[in-house]
Amino acid sequence: MKKAMTILISSIIFLSALFMAPVSEVNAVEYNVNIQLKSKSIYLENLDTETVVYSKEPDERRFPASTTKIMTYIITAEHVSDFEHTQVTVKDEVLSLLDGTGSSVAGLENGEKLTVYQLLNCLMIPSGNDAALVLADYIGGGDISKFVDMMNDKARELGCGQTHFANPHGLNDPNHYTTVSDMAKITKYALTLPGFAEISDTVTSDCLGEERYLVTTNYMIDENRGGEYYYPYAKGIKTGSTGNDSGYCLVSTASKNGYTYLCVAYGAPYEDENGEAYDNGAMLDSAGLYKWAFENLSIKTIIEKNDLTREIDLSFAWNKDKLRLKPAQSYSTIMPNDVSIDSIDKVYDIPDSVEAPVKEGQKLGTLTLSYANQKIAEIDLLAGESVDRSELLSAVAVIKEIVSSNWFITVFIVICSLVLIYFIIAAVYNKRKNSSRAVKKKRKF
Repeated sequence: MKKAMTILISSIIFLSALFMAPVSEVNAVEYNVNIQLKSKSIYLENLDTETVVYSKEPDERRFPASTTKIMTYIITAEHVSDFEHTQVTVKDEVLSLLDGTGSSVAGLENGEKLTVYQLLNCLMIPSGNDAALVLADYIGGGDISKFVDMMNDKARELGCGQTHFANPHGLNDPNHYTTVSDMAKITKYALTLPGFAEISDTVTSDCLGEERYLVTTNYMIDENRGGEYYYPYAKGIKTGSTGNDSGYCLVSTASKNGYTYLCVAYGAPYEDENGEAYDNGAMLDSAGLYKWAFENLSIKTIIEKNDLTREIDLSFAWNKDKLRLKPAQSYSTIMPNDVSIDSIDKVYDIPDSVEAPVKEGQKLGTLTLSYANQKIAEIDLLAGESVDRSELLSAVAVIKEIVSSNWFITVFIVICSLVLIYFIIAAVYNKRKNSSRAVKKKRKF
């Protein structure tokens, strides 16, 4: 009997160890525009939502001409803290670098001392190549190439992978190029710098004196001289052209009814084969796109931060079996006026269930928003509330899981079988023992 019990216990321990052993166990929406555009490359972005609403060959390399001066302004602003009181002496050897180029100048004179503020006005308003070189020479410590290196370093810092500058003014060079999408990045950064928006939107300035008025080259902002190009909602920023090589170029912004857009237009035709100048297509294209955007697009809120978007199953929480999710932030975008927000496709990437405890604000999934088969945003989904864990429910679940598991059922069957075998053996043993006693008793009699 003792031996049978030992065999039974050893079997249980072995089977328990066997079955209980641990088991190893993946941007912007663009809309159709019914406008005949002359520019080779063009880019329109709503600055309120940073939504690109139209682009044409946005990543093709183009000659930027004098729109280069936006980067020249940036480097100057980052190296001079006091525009009004920092003075620079104009050098004849610097001015002579433009001899024979026939390029636009602000009429700077050898030996005169001007403030950086005056030079920046000369740079941006009449598009003075002489001002660009004087500033580059000053910031570069007498080495203009050093200033150009700073321009290229800044372009890389701003993520402009298709941009390279060879000079600070924009005269043509095979190694001087950018794209409309890169220039948009450069311009958005420039708009954050002191004085840039104000100076680039100035029509006339007497900062050099009343006899040396500076007059803008940007007819879009010049009501008196602009003619057909004048657009009352335009602001700045920079014109450019080096003839047929670059075509007409323009970087500008426009604001109306609380909306602001940035447009970069490059490569509009300059002259025909007879040398006759074309209309400035960059200005006409930009004004046309602004009008289209203001008339047809509006900001629509797709999802609010406090919206409760979805419910998922919740385990181990007392008297609560569902958890609501909310977006990490509100999201708005520019859309055509006649398009309903119901046309935005929403794809949820969330688990089927989650276990308590859960903290409010804990990320539990994502929501991808798409329109016309274009992804426009991905938003984190967070727990809408905090939920404590019920240790009782957790324990019950563990027990239930153990009891319903295959290994437990197997062990239970084996144990029951062994117990049954034990009782059978015991019964047989007792029967034999009783029979032996009966025989001995008979022999006594």
